[in-house]
Amino acid sequence: MAAETTGSGSNLPRPVVAVVRAWQRVFHGPNTIGNCWQFWAGFAIAVAALFAYPVLAGGYQASRFALFLVYAFLGLSLSVVWGYAGILSFGQVAFFGVAGYTFGIVSLNISSPLGIMGAFVGAVVAGALLSFVLGYFMFYGGVRDVYVTIITLVVTLVLETFMSQTAGDEWTIGAAPLGGFNGMPGIPELTVPIPALPGVWGSPVVLGAGDGTFYRFALVLLVATYLGLRALVNSDYGRVMVAVREDEDRTRMFGYDVERVKLAVFTFGGALAGLAGVLYAAWGNYISPGVYALTFASLPVIWVSVGGRKSLLGALVGSIALAFASNSLVGQWAFVIIGALLLVVVLFLPRGFVPAARDVVLFAWRTARRYRGGEAEGGVSESPDAAADPEVTDP
Repeated sequence: MAAETTGSGSNLPRPVVAVVRAWQRVFHGPNTIGNCWQFWAGFAIAVAALFAYPVLAGGYQASRFALFLVYAFLGLSLSVVWGYAGILSFGQVAFFGVAGYTFGIVSLNISSPLGIMGAFVGAVVAGALLSFVLGYFMFYGGVRDVYVTIITLVVTLVLETFMSQTAGDEWTIGAAPLGGFNGMPGIPELTVPIPALPGVWGSPVVLGAGDGTFYRFALVLLVATYLGLRALVNSDYGRVMVAVREDEDRTRMFGYDVERVKLAVFTFGGALAGLAGVLYAAWGNYISPGVYALTFASLPVIWVSVGGRKSLLGALVGSIALAFASNSLVGQWAFVIIGALLLVVVLFLPRGFVPAARDVVLFAWRTARRYRGGEAEGGVSESPDAAADPEVTDP
């Protein structure tokens, strides 16, 4: 069989080489960490282990861990908006909450499987719509930098104040009472209608939090979202996003519509945060104004900062790890330790833990290659990405 040499020097059949190069074109690039086969091998092992987690740990632990997966969507939404487009937003929880409440209102009034799926889609659209309206007035109104942060924070706190006073009967929408500061209980679980025949809906599948089905659904969705975001940030549009983050005026000088790019990214981030809000409401069958509180609004910023805001992997790992740590710690110690961790990162690791860990791996790889005489044979690339990821090849 015909064979071809890959960038790593190994001989592989041509079809495999074609698949590898297509994969690299889509998912590899300077805007992501992990552009080598070793990373993808570890990624596959980690996903397989997470799939097996409900079998090993039981339904209760799987249900508990599902919440951390839901928070990872929120962290990724902020990473795209802040880490890649340079827009520091405290409003991700506002889109999160609006989508969660929308899902609760619609699903309580239309509790059929098809109605719940419609509520799922409609709630994500509601989060995106709010972010679009807010972003339109901010970016086309000339609001920039720290003022965007202040406005998004104010919107979040206004929503908290408003939703906290909706306890009366007059705030009941059909069969869905908003509940004020008591929150909205009884939100249905996600239900997937299964078509038995063309045009006929068969037995629905309820994604229950206790039996691991919700956990696996969230995991599949999270993996797909991560891969999709890798493709986005490594595309030409992703490079424009990064250019906007680095220098808006220069990007505008090159002919790009900076406001349009920022609005598109902000809206997409709102949709992603809305997806997290829907999953949160369906996971706990409950949502309250606490999702708009200042404490909760600050958590995604801390998760992403600690993990690495300019890295999807950093945001993913930081969100899950810190949410797990906060949930496992008792009382106020969680806030003290998380706050101390944030200070350490800001002072000593401004790029976050995951990029710092990548640098350590890079240093070890370079040292080992020099020790084996790699420089004398082929030379060591001075490019950090190429050095850290020897499988990276120019397509």
